[in-house]
Amino acid sequence: MPFEPVTQQSAPEIVFDQIVEGVLSGDLAAGEALPSERELARMLGVSRPTVREALKRVAAAGLVTIRQGDGARIQDIARTGGLDLLPRLLLRGGALVPGVARSIIEARAAVGPEVARLAARRATDNDLVAIRAVLDHLAAESDPIGQQVAALEFWSAVVDAGDSIAFRLMYNSLRAAYEPAVPALAGVLEPEVGNIEGYRALVDTIAAHEPERAEVAARALLEPATATLLAVCEALENAETDQKTDTKQGEGH
Repeated sequence: MPFEPVTQQSAPEIVFDQIVEGVLSGDLAAGEALPSERELARMLGVSRPTVREALKRVAAAGLVTIRQGDGARIQDIARTGGLDLLPRLLLRGGALVPGVARSIIEARAAVGPEVARLAARRATDNDLVAIRAVLDHLAAESDPIGQQVAALEFWSAVVDAGDSIAFRLMYNSLRAAYEPAVPALAGVLEPEVGNIEGYRALVDTIAAHEPERAEVAARALLEPATATLLAVCEALENAETDQKTDTKQGEGH
């Protein structure tokens, strides 16, 4: 992988980004050893402490292992990476990666009902005030992108009511991955974010502290758009596969 010299300002962050990009692009393959700190410092035009700091961050992200005498070695991100990688994985070369988008949509469909169930069990009066305030904002919003942002805030309030740090951190990562695609998804998600009665039905079950009904209401709210989005991802994946097949056949002639 070609490394590019960087300036000292924010150097560890830039070095970190270059290594991460190399791993996610496949230029740095799982099991491959990185150059030594000294060599990386020379290639990048930075100090060894800068390289060392960046490598610690890459290791903390689960992308490399660092062992005395063996240096830094690339990990299999599917086994060691965290949800914080999703935004980087979703968009590659400015284009949406259909398989990653599909997995985010599937996670959204699975997590939403469970978060709603927990919220129905644990929501306080203050939680309900916050949820209803966001729902009022969603109901008053007419801009499609504004509606999606308000819907994200609605689910954020529901996550808060569920009082689960694991789901909160998961939601944060899923949202970070999802938000860049909001403008492109406005048309597809309009029926969901415009379904104010569906949101109200969900809030009613949370307020009544009825977990099973909340789970059902959340699933009913999310399922139509989920089916549409998954169909779009499938079409994109099929087109991607056909393109790769055509390319290989073209190279064979």
